[in-house]
Amino acid sequence: MATIKDVGTYVLGDRPVRRMGYGAMQLAGPGVFGPPRDRAEAIAVLREAVESGVDHIDTSDFYGPHVTNEIIREALHPYPQDLVIVTKVSARRDEKGGWLPAMSPPELRTAVEDNLRNLGLEQLEVVNLRSMHSIHGPAEGPLEEQMTALADMQREGKIKHIGLSNVTRKQVEDGQKIAPIVCVQNAFNLAHREDETLVHWLADEGIPYVPFFPLGGFSPLQSSILSEVAEHAGATPLQVALAWLLQRSPNILLIPGTSSRAHLRENLEATQIHLSEGAMAKLELLEQKGIGH
Repeated sequence: MATIKDVGTYVLGDRPVRRMGYGAMQLAGPGVFGPPRDRAEAIAVLREAVESGVDHIDTSDFYGPHVTNEIIREALHPYPQDLVIVTKVSARRDEKGGWLPAMSPPELRTAVEDNLRNLGLEQLEVVNLRSMHSIHGPAEGPLEEQMTALADMQREGKIKHIGLSNVTRKQVEDGQKIAPIVCVQNAFNLAHREDETLVHWLADEGIPYVPFFPLGGFSPLQSSILSEVAEHAGATPLQVALAWLLQRSPNILLIPGTSSRAHLRENLEATQIHLSEGAMAKLELLEQKGIGH
């Protein structure tokens, strides 16, 4: 069983978590829709993750829908005291698995109630509001109505902390006027670094940045430069991609996902890798040349 090397912690909400966490999205079926191919393996993955030192799990009730939260509850409830479960709201699925906005206050309330029920919790530790102004990356647009709805549920005790996902810096700043923002979750990896300045601004603010698709998402990262660095490091290319993120900024929290224990172990072993200055410099070239070179 792989264990997490000490790569430090960072405060998420009001609790320090290890910087290597786990994302539950891939526990659902193909396309993040329907039941998993192997439910027993999905449960085993979650249990091994926690046994290996993972204390931060990212999920959502629109994964499945409902599937990942139900599996998390079956695998881990009653939850360890040090486990932080983060969920997200503002989307729903149609009958074919399509992703649709669900950003009205009544829809957000329903989503929070669904997460509470399916996770078996009385309070959600962190709820990320995912902006659906654009599905394919951050786009400016008001989130005041949605933030106010979540802040109301925070006062009711259903939500402890609020985060944002798929957002711009302005949306974070606007959100902070309504309630403290405890994390930001956007797409960021070796190939997609548009959020570079946002990552560092959040670090200055003491807010964790949680990259989704840290390994490229549905099209895994591939590059001759990445492969070369990995060979010298005695690691896989995707382990190097995770190690690069860990060294990029101390406020980055990772949530790579998998439905396989073997892949989970590979991801956790990325915490054992320290990239030299030369390796980091080579990886910087990917921003100029683009992935695939």
